[in-house]
Amino acid sequence: MNVFYKNKVLLKDISLANNFWSKLSGYMFRKAPHVSGILFFTSGSMQTTFMRFSLDIIFLNSEDRIVKVLRGVRPWRFTKSYKGTKTVLEVPVGVIPASLTEGEKISFLE
Repeated sequence: MNVFYKNKVLLKDISLANNFWSKLSGYMFRKAPHVSGILFFTSGSMQTTFMRFSLDIIFLNSEDRIVKVLRGVRPWRFTKSYKGTKTVLEVPVGVIPASLTEGEKISFLE
């Protein structure tokens, strides 16, 4: 699945965390990112325990509008839950453009 922002490809071939094991592991225990991004189907908070690199985390509502963007979340941190969140996209730090802000829409296409 690819991620689009302002009609341009932002990320290619993201991974879907849609079962217990993929939700549990994500980027944990890896020395470097193994995928361009991970989309979690959750409305809760996120954590970066057992990670070795920082992440940018994007919280999205049911219409794929950005609820919150957290940049540079370091290992061993926990985020808040943000009202209206339905999915969360984790990407390696620095991948998303600085212009990406709350309220904007991103798209997911196969």
